[in-house]
Amino acid sequence: MLTMLHFPSFCCDSANAGLCYDTNEPVLKQAFEQHGEITEVKVICDHKSGKSKGYGFVKFTSETAASKALKEMDGQLLDGRNIRISYAHKE
Repeated sequence: MLTMLHFPSFCCDSANAGLCYDTNEPVLKQAFEQHGEITEVKVICDHKSGKSKGYGFVKFTSETAASKALKEMDGQLLDGRNIRISYAHKE
């Protein structure tokens, strides 16, 4: 089973709005790979401008790694912003 962590962009307060708009996939991967093996990292960007929308996904190979990352990274500073993370909703 693969688990994804999701960085929501629901908060309007710029200090807690999720990822910094300059955070890219290599930076995101580097921040999370200490918690376990990652299979995919995706920063969601606007189709027209190509700029980040302020959220992304990190997919781990195990539930244990995802749980550890959630516990240890939620609220941590990344590229000048305190990130909020949660499990992504399955579709």
